Amino acid sequence: MTKSTIANPMQNKINAPCAITALSASSLSKAIHSKAYSCVEVMQAYLKRIADVNPAYNAIISLRSEAELLAEAQAHDDMLAAGNSKGWLHGIPQAIKDLSPTAGIPTVYGSPLMAKNVPLEDGLMVQRMKAAGAIIIGKTNVPEFGLGSHSFNTVFGATNNAFDVTKTAGGSSGGSAVALAQHLLPVADGSDFMGSLRNPAGWNNVYGMRPSQGRVPMWPAADVWVSPMGTEGPMGRTVEDVARLMDTQAGFDVRCPISIRESFDLEHALKPMTSAEVKSVKVLWLGDLGGYLPMEDGVSAICELALQSLSSKGCHVEHMASQSQLGFQPERIWDAWLTWRQALIGARLAPFIAMKNGRAQIKPEALGEYDSSLLLTGEAFMHASAQRTSFYQAMVKLLETYDAIALPSAQVWPFDVKMRYPTEIVTTKGTVQMDTYHRWMEATIYATFAGLPCISVPAGFGSKGLPMGIQLIGKPQGDADLLRLAAVFEGR
Repeated sequence: MTKSTIANPMQNKINAPCAITALSASSLSKAIHSKAYSCVEVMQAYLKRIADVNPAYNAIISLRSEAELLAEAQAHDDMLAAGNSKGWLHGIPQAIKDLSPTAGIPTVYGSPLMAKNVPLEDGLMVQRMKAAGAIIIGKTNVPEFGLGSHSFNTVFGATNNAFDVTKTAGGSSGGSAVALAQHLLPVADGSDFMGSLRNPAGWNNVYGMRPSQGRVPMWPAADVWVSPMGTEGPMGRTVEDVARLMDTQAGFDVRCPISIRESFDLEHALKPMTSAEVKSVKVLWLGDLGGYLPMEDGVSAICELALQSLSSKGCHVEHMASQSQLGFQPERIWDAWLTWRQALIGARLAPFIAMKNGRAQIKPEALGEYDSSLLLTGEAFMHASAQRTSFYQAMVKLLETYDAIALPSAQVWPFDVKMRYPTEIVTTKGTVQMDTYHRWMEATIYATFAGLPCISVPAGFGSKGLPMGIQLIGKPQGDADLLRLAAVFEGR
């Protein structure tokens, strides 16, 4: 945190974590493998922490029974005693975002239509986390069907912000972000379509990374060609934890044809930048895109202040000279994005709409997206695809000059948890009305639409004690290099 950022007034009210739950996931892994703590002790510590703290935040849902979890932890201890370890997550408790299938644990998607859904098989990402030794303790809360950056639903209720329980946690990985910030989990998974990893990470003062498209394949999936614009990914309190979980989640899968064959280079991602490397880094700060993106007062300022830490280390941080420097018109990108979103969300919701009383049990924002998708033509979608291609080429050209592109992880501060979504943004120049329930999240679409890696890093706290984050967008498939830059930022 920079000297000028304001410490959060809630910090002294947060129950301090114990010695075990205070550890990063990487440090906890070392402690387990050195026998400093047993897997049973770790599980007991986390279950106590969840019992004490989770009721105020509602981040973790569908928690498994204590007896089952302690028995599983003991089995992991027995493996270690025999000289066997599954991997770096051995014995580490994990709650999976409630959009990913988990065998034997409800996967509800925040929808009453799926309240009794218990999958028979884990999703690919969960399989990989289990194979690395994770013990799945339950799920983390999400918005209904993951739509909208506010984690509330009629099944489990709302997840409250880690630093102010009257504010939203963001979403759709809101439960994951709060669980991390409140030390209910040492590391966490998330997923990202329109900023669902980045927005809640920024609003809860943790790290959330959207991997390059194809880096973390998703299976099962009804469509493996177009839908991967949304992706699963890692969250953590440290960059190292994010990198290690990325390594676990990533990797080619033959069932996912656009998944990346080249292995994620964890060793390179964890290698600190040399002084010479840091001084060669060039970052382009987009801010509000020359006045195009309405920003609530203080958002840009806190991010620019935090970016000064990169400048102080020798990085070249350049402010966007003009909108023409981008090589694309933001209005065109938004229109093309809406078309893609309608196509993907419409197809995703169709099976639920078809269920008995489906429409009556789906939130109006989701119904609006589905109904809009019915008017979409193939010609319109292909036109939007051509626009996306043009935009990607413009981003590639920018990233020939710059190592990263930066902009805020959200355009507003965390809002009242009782609100469904912001209908307007009050800027220093006036009030701007929002024409969709997600327009206030427009800043997050650029990394998504270009399929580029992007990490949200904590910028600090504003005048009202609420957190904000900065998005750092990296070069195509440059996930490891982006994590190295994030580590430089982390060391500020």
